[in-house]
Amino acid sequence: MAMTVTSLHPHIGAEIGGLDLREPIDAAGVQAIWQAIDAHAVLVFHDQRLSDEELRRFAYRFGELEIGRSAARPGRRRLEFPEIGDISNLDEDNRVRARDDRRRLDSLGNRLWHTDASYMPVPVVLGMLFAVTVPPASPFGAGETEFADMRAAYDSLSDAQKAVVDDLVVEHDVFWSRGQIGFTEFPPGEREQYPPSRQRLVRRHPGSGRKGLYLSAHASHIVGWPIPEGRLLLSDLGEHATRREFVYSHNWRIGDLVIWDNRDTMHRGRPHDESQPRDLRRATTLDIGSTLDEAA
Repeated sequence: MAMTVTSLHPHIGAEIGGLDLREPIDAAGVQAIWQAIDAHAVLVFHDQRLSDEELRRFAYRFGELEIGRSAARPGRRRLEFPEIGDISNLDEDNRVRARDDRRRLDSLGNRLWHTDASYMPVPVVLGMLFAVTVPPASPFGAGETEFADMRAAYDSLSDAQKAVVDDLVVEHDVFWSRGQIGFTEFPPGEREQYPPSRQRLVRRHPGSGRKGLYLSAHASHIVGWPIPEGRLLLSDLGEHATRREFVYSHNWRIGDLVIWDNRDTMHRGRPHDESQPRDLRRATTLDIGSTLDEAA
């Protein structure tokens, strides 16, 4: 069956049909998926049945894989492969984490609008989330993941606004983003392991050629500007970029695989019933160079 692409939103997101991702995918198939990513930024594959090993094998077709901040910590993990991120509310024994569990509190930062690993000198490209267990809704959300189109957000700026932001550089810091929700209890040495990194505020996507804002909760301040002034501009841009007309909200069901391009999107998780298991597995591909080396 041939791959099909069905748009989900005027700006961002497409559903991909006709593929069983457990099956080997050839170079032409990889290229077809890349073309869909370049056009839509977020892809949704329903009804997949992937083991962690199969998810890892599929993800490797799109680049080297990140070992994330949580997986890099010493100690026992719930999942076998460090390249597969544990995006769950479960501990190493598959029990729902307590409300005051430190790792749970750290992960709550994912409810802020962010771009994955923008605090790294060389950030990441694709994120992939696969739904194993989906919890019931909470009074404040159903565990959706929302994606904002940073290309459309940039396009809608005035020419004068684009002239201001085009050449700006922003410092990104994971400890700044976690501090926004009052989480400061990091393991010894982690602050030294993940120092702040500088990134372009505007990036040109290599696949589509479109410019987009590169924003994140990790974005601390604008280099060379007074910190209060820079933070106010970043706040204004964040509000602009997450207007509803730029956002696709994904309602999870078991077997969904969602792929997004961190170079031209922001995303955030929404609340869910924390008394019930939520189990998503993530793979993330690495970029090959700093955003500072890119042409705007």
